Amino acid sequence: MSSKGHDRRSFLTGSAAALAAGSAITADQLATMASAWAQTAPWKPEARAKLNVLRWKRFVEAEDQAFMAMVQAFTKATGVEINVTNESYEDVQPKASVAANTGQGLDMVWGLYSLPHLFPQKCLDVSDVANYLGKKYGGWAPSAEAYGKSKGKWIAIPVAVTGALINYRISAAEKAGFKEFPKDTGGFLELCKALKRNNTPAGFALGHASGDANTWLHWALWAHGGYLVDKDDKVIINSPETAKALEYVKALYETFIPGTASWNDASNNKAFLAGELYCTTNGISIYVAAKKERPDMAADMNHAYMPIGPVGKPTELHLAFPILTFAFTKFPNACKAFAAYMQEADNFNPWVSAAQGYLSPFLAEYDKNPMWTADPKNTPYRDVAKRTLTPGGLGTLGEKAAAAIADFLVVDMFANYATGREDLKGAIALAERAAKRLYR
Repeated sequence: MSSKGHDRRSFLTGSAAALAAGSAITADQLATMASAWAQTAPWKPEARAKLNVLRWKRFVEAEDQAFMAMVQAFTKATGVEINVTNESYEDVQPKASVAANTGQGLDMVWGLYSLPHLFPQKCLDVSDVANYLGKKYGGWAPSAEAYGKSKGKWIAIPVAVTGALINYRISAAEKAGFKEFPKDTGGFLELCKALKRNNTPAGFALGHASGDANTWLHWALWAHGGYLVDKDDKVIINSPETAKALEYVKALYETFIPGTASWNDASNNKAFLAGELYCTTNGISIYVAAKKERPDMAADMNHAYMPIGPVGKPTELHLAFPILTFAFTKFPNACKAFAAYMQEADNFNPWVSAAQGYLSPFLAEYDKNPMWTADPKNTPYRDVAKRTLTPGGLGTLGEKAAAAIADFLVVDMFANYATGREDLKGAIALAERAAKRLYR
């Protein structure tokens, strides 16, 4: 999903013409709306506030442009200087952890999954912001409360989710005998076998891809009834259900394009757009890029929810993007104002439209954005915040669950067995030992 490396930009020196692509809103209109909002906002930024904000490196260029335009408008209206650093998915958590441990360097982090739960005591209580937005925009999806709350208070504001859904080539699926995408795990395996026979293979990340690998492999575990821990956070990964999930993923892996064991979040995007890959799991960014670079490919693409496994219900994990404020910031009001401003309708609707399906809302009001139905291929991504489980699984979404997903515990278990590094019992035993160290 992303490229390595980072780039630093001060939005104070960026082009004032950065606009939300696909929207009719100009920079001047954004600035006017921001100024009006600042007059009545519940949070008045501190004088001479300067914020250092870390975010994940974008996958849809127009989304980043809209974000830039929004930040510029906020600065113009409030006087708050914002310096934004962009890091690849896999680098966000280490950088945030350094700031949390040292108490300096960053004020806010727009990160992945359960990042705030790695250090909840270091996060500013933003319950007032969450309550303000929830009341104004139709309420939060249940998953938002799980991601945002710790011990009854909001430690982060859930901004959006990117759906980890099936991306596939329609013609390849039809040639393999499937006029519609299979809805169960058995049919999915048969499709992948047929795709391999036809030299139009599938491929799903088994490397340390924070988004791609974690999402589909947790789905596979849960689809078979396996879980890392139970509702009391007791480790239960060593189970017949986990064994069945491992066997299933190994069978899938044998149909994959070579190299998936070392894939990062950018790998499947590149392979798909190069015409080497015909089925994968991803956000909508492949389709967005294809519409621009390969319209013939985009016309032959579609999206589907993850198939239902033996448990008989959806077990999807999608990639949440919460924004946290460190408790040590010198400018808490400025941070709260910016977090609220991000999800005000005048900003959020153009921003989500610019993202073209990559950012799905946690707030119910934004389901009404027409971009979700203007292209039926976008529609499955609209509802991922309602469908997603959390990295906690059956257990608590807290520091331990956050550490397990950050450490790729589940991913490594599947990769160890699928690639032959470990036998079935060995792969499970390694995961069990690692989990018990976390959950002791």
